[in-house]
Amino acid sequence: MNSTMKNLTDNFSHLYQPVKTLLIYTKHTEEDTTSVYVESYDIGKLGNPINAHPLTVKEMLGLSAIFQSAQEFKTNFLRCRGVMPNKVLYVNPEQAGYAVWYTPPQEVPLYFANALGIKSGKGKVPAMVWKAGREELCVYALKGHRKPVANTVLHHAPFFNVATDGKVCMGTVRINIGQETRLEEFTALWEKYFWNSYFSHLMGEFNPVTENIVQLWQQQVATDRVFPCQLLKPTRYTLKNLFV
Repeated sequence: MNSTMKNLTDNFSHLYQPVKTLLIYTKHTEEDTTSVYVESYDIGKLGNPINAHPLTVKEMLGLSAIFQSAQEFKTNFLRCRGVMPNKVLYVNPEQAGYAVWYTPPQEVPLYFANALGIKSGKGKVPAMVWKAGREELCVYALKGHRKPVANTVLHHAPFFNVATDGKVCMGTVRINIGQETRLEEFTALWEKYFWNSYFSHLMGEFNPVTENIVQLWQQQVATDRVFPCQLLKPTRYTLKNLFV
């Protein structure tokens, strides 16, 4: 056993102590293949199974409560607390889980690294589509202000720190989204993480707009103009490509 495994085993043994073990018998006959008998053992001071007895009703109820709690904990992730928010486009809570949602054109705080020569401040941004799991975020831009449909063309998000496939480099931002996070909190957290992070560099030197991106954001922060959507570059994706 290597040192890492030994440390994990020692820590587990220190925090958790076995108290009970179950032995499950199944009946295998042509007439009956579904009967199950469960035998319960207590764990003695030396770690050996003792006091064998049929699983009691109290033990069964306790075991059922554990399974029910685990199921509720699992399914709370991305569950809505109330009415489904209008901005949500798609939710897949299975396995790793992810959500896709939309935000209309808005004015937001924008933070830029000093090296870019752009003063941080509020600026107007285009409508956006967001796709996120617990640890990864992708963003895209939309022309206009209408809520997208399946065949709506997605455009490159006109920001620094975003790759050509939409994936966001979050830098040193600490992402903390728990397995029990509800849908409303999930979308709000990701929007907060994104807008509160510092834009610092282009990904792979790709310019997501048709003019100088530094000059674009210098003007957006310095003025009150609506984001010029004619500068957006289309991606090869439509909205339905995100539902995978």
